[in-house]
Amino acid sequence: MKYLFGPVHSRRFGRSLGIDLLPAKVCTMNCIYCECGGTEMCTDEVKEYVPTAEVIQELKGYLSGAPDLDAITFAGSGEPTLHSGIGEIISFIKKRYPHYRVVVLTNGSLMRRDDVRARILHADVIVPSLDAVSKEVFEKINRPFPCSDTEQIIEGLVRLREEFAKEILLEVFILPGINDGADELNRIREAALRIRPDAVQLNTLDRPGAVAGLHPADYHLLERVRNALSPLKVDIIARSEAAATKAGGLGTDEVLALIRRRPSTIEDIIAGLALSAQEAESALDALSRQGLVAKKKGTRGDYYYAL
Repeated sequence: MKYLFGPVHSRRFGRSLGIDLLPAKVCTMNCIYCECGGTEMCTDEVKEYVPTAEVIQELKGYLSGAPDLDAITFAGSGEPTLHSGIGEIISFIKKRYPHYRVVVLTNGSLMRRDDVRARILHADVIVPSLDAVSKEVFEKINRPFPCSDTEQIIEGLVRLREEFAKEILLEVFILPGINDGADELNRIREAALRIRPDAVQLNTLDRPGAVAGLHPADYHLLERVRNALSPLKVDIIARSEAAATKAGGLGTDEVLALIRRRPSTIEDIIAGLALSAQEAESALDALSRQGLVAKKKGTRGDYYYAL
């Protein structure tokens, strides 16, 4: 598959088929924690980066088999709302396959634009990010396109809440020593109270980020952050130590598609693609022999990445 990946086992959305609308890696930000690596083209230009008709055709072919999915998620290599055809693709899914829940993951940077917001209003869940509010911390963590401004992002998300009656989950990515100070958390809290999401979701580093030397927040810190954001509803979604494993029958193509978009441990691959340990090891061995993957040490062991 060229534009689809997975299905992966998402901690939030269950068995999720991913849609990647951008070449690697085009985004409005160059976040230091991004598991997809550094941004190669940092831009806020909205256009048809890949052919909309081809994405729809690939979806049609895949979904015609009535796969067992909990969600279809716009994610992948960069900011999905940069693609001018995202609205058409969402409408196609909801018209032809309305029983699938459509999720849009966004960094929120383009929500200041009326046309961009309008394109995603037929989704079922929108998950924008807000990792910082102060200019200094925002630029340190998110390294945005020059015209990006946190007040514009917040105002855009406030307008999105006014227009979108379904579920908004505001994700906050916590990095110890960077955005976990009392002043910054208070700013995030005040912004979230204005945005009025259905819930705030706390996340932290799970795979190697774009910048070396970053460390994940431990559970005690995430609990402190949750308390600091009261009275908002706050969920900690950072990976638990144990993940469910299912038996399955996927092969090397699916494994390669997954690690092309995010470096993964063998445990990630097992959980994300519902493989047995033997199947995952076999696929990785085959890909290694073909010179398509390599591995490096990370915070949770060996991470496999595509060459």
